[in-house]
Amino acid sequence: MIVAGPGYALEVSTRTSSSPRPGDDVAVELEPYRTELVAYCYRMLGSVHEAEDLVQETMLRAWRARESYDSSRATVRTWLYRIATNACLSALAGRARRPLPSGLGAPNENPGAPLTPALDIPWLQPFPDARYDVAVRTDMRLALVAAMQVLPARQRAVLLLRDVLDFSTAEVATQLGTTVSAVSSALQRARATLAAAGGAEDIAVPADPQAAAVIERYLAAFEAADVDGLVRLLTDDVAMEMPPVPLWYRGRPDYSRFMDRVFRLRGTPFRTRPLTANGQAAFAAYAPETGGGHRLHTLQVLTVRGDRIARNVVFADPAVLALFGLPQFLAARKPASDR
Repeated sequence: MIVAGPGYALEVSTRTSSSPRPGDDVAVELEPYRTELVAYCYRMLGSVHEAEDLVQETMLRAWRARESYDSSRATVRTWLYRIATNACLSALAGRARRPLPSGLGAPNENPGAPLTPALDIPWLQPFPDARYDVAVRTDMRLALVAAMQVLPARQRAVLLLRDVLDFSTAEVATQLGTTVSAVSSALQRARATLAAAGGAEDIAVPADPQAAAVIERYLAAFEAADVDGLVRLLTDDVAMEMPPVPLWYRGRPDYSRFMDRVFRLRGTPFRTRPLTANGQAAFAAYAPETGGGHRLHTLQVLTVRGDRIARNVVFADPAVLALFGLPQFLAARKPASDR
């Protein structure tokens, strides 16, 4: 039997004996949970790469412990989440949280400041929706995952298991090896911290017609290097951040000056490819090459509030771009007469 995942496969030994071992039937039930486990571990860790590794570890642990599984005590799903939670908590022990630049301090007031990456910081990564074909809900949005990283690891697990995954308080207590009262207390503290961090803000999803229209207009203005057109689509308090650069900006004037700088430095026109990340509208930006065509430049994740864009998180890390399977280069478009 093969327990497979993105880019790897775990081969489980097959048996020739006619008598199955206890727990052998569990193996065939593991794989359907891989995608939701990756989403869970991503929320816990803030890293897609680490989430994939820990889910593979979870599958290995489950296979090795299959003979001890007791279906009268827990479903396969509950059992798997207990294993995954323990793996996440071990991985998070003594580790710094994964932030976005806005979580590190006040906005910068100089749009011309050097864009020096801070490679020593383990930045929060975006989640590639299409890679897992997961029905991403609002609980995957980037700002919420960033806010979750502020929580202590066990509070983070309690919040996710109870409020996102709908496990009962008793099930969460079993998964964490603690008491029902401890889970209730941790959940109350986690909810309060998250509310104070602004993680509960409602945002528009890409399928919303109003949001889709805003995104379409933004991409058209971006490709045309129309800075005034971009600014008209922004909220007054719009934020732009660019991990791994630790700077971020707040407000239309600085957003405008920064975008003008980008187009002057990188040239025009840009090209774009729409996609989604964390259940939010996003796009890949391709900068013009001197010899023709366009080179992959950044991945930009947009937060739409009403009929305006309220935040743009711009990712330039090659490892993050690779998660989305984007082409590195777009050939020059043929003239209309040659098509």
